[in-house]
Amino acid sequence: MTENPDTPPETPHRKGSLRFSFRWVLIGAALLWSLGVLILLAARWIDPPTTAVHMERRLQAWIHRTPYHERYEFVPLRQISLDFQHAVIAAEDARFYQHHGFDWQAMQIAAEDDMEGGRIRGGSTLTQQLVKNLFFGTGRSIIRKGAEFTVVPVAELVLGKRRILELYLNVVEWGPGVYGAESACRYYYRISARSIDREQAAQLAAILPLPLKRRPDHMNHYSELILERMRQLGW
Repeated sequence: MTENPDTPPETPHRKGSLRFSFRWVLIGAALLWSLGVLILLAARWIDPPTTAVHMERRLQAWIHRTPYHERYEFVPLRQISLDFQHAVIAAEDARFYQHHGFDWQAMQIAAEDDMEGGRIRGGSTLTQQLVKNLFFGTGRSIIRKGAEFTVVPVAELVLGKRRILELYLNVVEWGPGVYGAESACRYYYRISARSIDREQAAQLAAILPLPLKRRPDHMNHYSELILERMRQLGW
């Protein structure tokens, strides 16, 4: 067999350049991962002033030249009613207190958990959703999933369940420019997160999978399913 004269052999210089580039890619990824860990460590005590999702929505509004008013008020977990906390857990991550960041069982049955032709939630845990909100925005890619896979266990270890729940409830998107439980309650019901009742909490929890398209007053069927799940969980 003879070599193709039109295909130049790979030179040592080219191989060295590839190794050099790959090395710097790995170094960059390690630095970004370390920065994420430092941010999570800070988030154990410091309430985040913004998130990747918040910044993404601002950028989208600027690009499309659409009005954008952000409502974001961070409140302690004790100022969010237990009914509201339980409704969100029941709707989004029923095994929140049992898993360690990933709920493999929920991932397997997510496709079967249909309600009116659509799922009330996917297989992502609250911890996964928090990490996505803080660092990655709403985009989907294999690279993002891989990065999320490495950060989620760190979040569980560093933050703990109570802080994860507090952060999630305060930063998650509940409508156009509406972030967090307190802002959602005041925007939709003109009351505080401390005062929301069981039915209203279930209605708000029902819009979380599609917060830009759903409204709580149209979520009667979904909210009834969430209330039933809360009863099954002893809440």
